[in-house]
Amino acid sequence: MLRKGTPSVYAPTWVDRRTAGELSGMRPSISVREMFGSGLALETRLPTYPSQMRGGDRSRLFLASFLMLFVELVLIRWLGAYVVYLSYFSNFVLLGSFLGIGIGFIRGPRGDWFKWSPVLLASTLALSRIFPVSIDRTGGQILFFGTFHRSGLPVWITLPVVFVIVAATMAAIGQGVAVRFARFPPLEAYRLDILGSIAGIATFSLMSLAGAPPVAWCAVIAAIFIAVLRPSISMLQVVALATLLLISGRDLLDAGVTWSPYYRITYGEIGTGAVEVLVNGIPHQTITTIELRRQTEPTYFIPYERAVGNPLDRVLIVGAGTGTDVAIALSEGAKHVDAVEIDPKLFRLGKDLNPGHPYQDPRVSVHVGDGRAFLEQTDGTYDLILFALPDSLTLVSGQSSLRLESYLFTEEAMQAARDRLAPGGVFAMYNYYRTPWLVDRLANTLDEVYGHPPCFDSSQRVGYLALLTTSIDSAAVDCPRPWAPLDPPVTAPATDDRPFVYLRTASIPPLYTVALSLILLASVIAVRAVSGPFGSMRAYADLFFMGVAFLLLETKNVVQFALLFGTTWFVNALVFGGILVTVLMAIEVAKRVRLRRPARLYGLLAVAVAVAYLVPVERLLDLGTVPRFLIATALAFAPIFFANLVFAERFQNVESSTSAFGANLLGAMVGGCLEYGALVIGYRALLIVAAALYGLAFLTGRKFLRAPAGAPGSNRS
Repeated sequence: MLRKGTPSVYAPTWVDRRTAGELSGMRPSISVREMFGSGLALETRLPTYPSQMRGGDRSRLFLASFLMLFVELVLIRWLGAYVVYLSYFSNFVLLGSFLGIGIGFIRGPRGDWFKWSPVLLASTLALSRIFPVSIDRTGGQILFFGTFHRSGLPVWITLPVVFVIVAATMAAIGQGVAVRFARFPPLEAYRLDILGSIAGIATFSLMSLAGAPPVAWCAVIAAIFIAVLRPSISMLQVVALATLLLISGRDLLDAGVTWSPYYRITYGEIGTGAVEVLVNGIPHQTITTIELRRQTEPTYFIPYERAVGNPLDRVLIVGAGTGTDVAIALSEGAKHVDAVEIDPKLFRLGKDLNPGHPYQDPRVSVHVGDGRAFLEQTDGTYDLILFALPDSLTLVSGQSSLRLESYLFTEEAMQAARDRLAPGGVFAMYNYYRTPWLVDRLANTLDEVYGHPPCFDSSQRVGYLALLTTSIDSAAVDCPRPWAPLDPPVTAPATDDRPFVYLRTASIPPLYTVALSLILLASVIAVRAVSGPFGSMRAYADLFFMGVAFLLLETKNVVQFALLFGTTWFVNALVFGGILVTVLMAIEVAKRVRLRRPARLYGLLAVAVAVAYLVPVERLLDLGTVPRFLIATALAFAPIFFANLVFAERFQNVESSTSAFGANLLGAMVGGCLEYGALVIGYRALLIVAAALYGLAFLTGRKFLRAPAGAPGSNRS
């Protein structure tokens, strides 16, 4: 997750109590207009910065900020691939990054931690290769797909170790950014920081689009380190960077390893000509012949037996993967198949290795993208819609508890699939559900959507490999065994607001609760050790609440765009890029505009949050792509824009940048942990929590938002 660039996290450490105009030698301000008739006057400010701010300093701050965001993205991808716990708890890397960068900024120019960052980063990647972990799914409320064994260190050791090493690595890099940050006035430094961040996310996104392997990521990191460290780069740093390239380049020596935007994919033959595909170390798919599949997993063929007299003129397969289900559909007489697969590398493997060559068949149209987005955007209807084992085994990003398939199994998604059925069309879904309560939940969802229980098939023991089949017309399904509850009471359907289909009750699992509590405790201790007594932070309670609220706004935007445009890495990158651009816009406004009554920005912020809450996200699904994007962007980014303006106005006049940033950092940490509250209250309610937090920020910080001395109208409160 990319929270970097948010004003609630990246605060300047160089502060003076004089006005910004005095600091930077700006020309006199010129009042331009009254805003909204509210007495909120604006003045333009045309900054000119001191001559000692050289171009070399600017480029180094830009590159260091680029490096900080880029490394965070690499750590999320890399550690998630080798420490499988993090495929489900990836915001532990995010929270570690929060803490590390914050400590680095609080440390400021004291010492030189940055010189150790290549060593720390190489050590982090090396440790994950030496001690990889397979996931433990023997208990708890969150279900994981894959095998039942585990290797490596247990979760209670692994997660703290990951948190600490990520925090240490990012602290070293953050301190290097802070040193360069301090050479500029706050808003100019912040502007360069955001520009570097935008360049970092754009570069990583383009490399993901091109399918670049980790060695390419690390080559970019090495080049940036050399550019920032020169001309004083040491032999130890050179060795560390070379080690970084060697570790990340090992996959190039193995023809059976490739990286997609979501996984580290490994594949190889397992006998009888079959090819096993693993993602992030977990068995995921098997590429084999139709004949062998019929012998080993006959359930895959049952949907066609249940579809009585179905012409199969058009078939939609969501979760097409490496093509097995597509090949089966063609063998059963499908005249045309729309195959939807979210991972381009899995599709490519199927195209190259599937013995039936289904993706080369002219009857097949391939759509690389999100299944829910396809259902919402297509105008076609289908005789058979099949959800074929669409389990992702990973979260969509480092922020939010969304998995790639989260929005496929909600009640609204099932309604969207129902609306795409032709007369007499059949819907079917199958997977290795493994627990009766999960089968019950999904069957109950279909029961409510279609008005009658689905047909239930299980090839082995109940809940192992289960198939649910239904239709608007119950006569269209030949059903020997209608579903009846297997493990009552039946869990209510998941919804778009709470799309946690694998969570049986609206609660935060104990593992999360314990881990998050320990993270908060470690954060308090670490910040106290670096910044000093917390009493000095009491004056910055408003910055604490702003940090909490901003993280919740970010989370809401991630999930909102995932629902509207697809739960893909590209949509996720666009959201965070949009957040950074919005922050940059606020900085540019803060540099050029002086507010007579800056406290009134809270009123605009409150209106923006209220509008975002009052307009349900699902209402936008009925709009075309362009109006949907425009309205969603306005709803999502308006609160962020006004929140950034509030922060910029407040931070310019703090007395102690260290204490202020420490308070804001603790708020950011709490916000990252409160995101898990969506498991209980849903994502929409996070806006209510954010609004309450901004209200507390207003109450505790209003007195600090006064017009600059000497500004027109500054005598008014």
